[in-house]
Amino acid sequence: MNPRDAVELLTLAALWGASFLFMRLGAAEFGPLALSALRVGLATLALLPLLLWQGQGALLRVHWGPIAVVGIVNSALPFVLFSIAALAINAGLSSIFNATAPLWGALIAWLWLGDRLTRVRAAGLAIGFSGVLWLAWDKASLKPGEHGVSAAVAIGACLAATLCYGFGANYAKRRLDGVPPLAVATGSQLAASVVLLPPALWLWPSQPPSATAWSSVVGLALLCTALAYLLYFRLIAHLGAARAITVTFLIPVFGLIWGALFLGESLTPVMVLGCAVILLGTALSSGVLRWPQRQAM
Repeated sequence: MNPRDAVELLTLAALWGASFLFMRLGAAEFGPLALSALRVGLATLALLPLLLWQGQGALLRVHWGPIAVVGIVNSALPFVLFSIAALAINAGLSSIFNATAPLWGALIAWLWLGDRLTRVRAAGLAIGFSGVLWLAWDKASLKPGEHGVSAAVAIGACLAATLCYGFGANYAKRRLDGVPPLAVATGSQLAASVVLLPPALWLWPSQPPSATAWSSVVGLALLCTALAYLLYFRLIAHLGAARAITVTFLIPVFGLIWGALFLGESLTPVMVLGCAVILLGTALSSGVLRWPQRQAM
């Protein structure tokens, strides 16, 4: 990996880690649906001119069905679910649970696509989900918080969101293989916008959101969605998907840093250990970390 790719990988992790900060700042005032609708809508406005400039607009008509499914399961649903979680748990904790997406991806690939599940990958799934259970057990509470959402519901929303990511990645692999990533990114944001717009208008906040909340929306849409997608696809082109996905391991680091710097969130030993266990399991189950092979004598 050359220095430029390394810088872009760190930048991407910083942007996606910041998304949990922005959701934490904007979810209470906008509500999860309106916040998510604005996020995907503004991202669409940013990506669509680039798509048309690249001459890929016709691809949206050709592949509209699978792209719409990806838009729903990979953007609309998880964005809303993580915004719900932001009402009850801190940004750092949400970013840790986000790291379970490759675990779900590996499990679904085994069950649905017939991917081979080696002993090492199976051990990785067990380790990763044990870390989730440990962390959830420590943080879960059924008592509703300030915004009417309990920590248990928030954790469940995070895991449901990463399950959506896992399904979306496998569905895209099965149905959209060979379609240019920019077309998938733009089309999926457009589809998510169409799905989220009606309920967002219905549940639009009665009180005008603050400047901070609006700034969070802009950051989510332009930095954490539009720009992040472009960086991610550039890294896939330069490094390949397997190496680009290693950004997953850096996101919790930045999520915890941004939460501590800008929201004063505390970092507990249980969070650190739980995060380490989840990342170890993710690395093993995704094949990023391989078990040492015994040398033949």
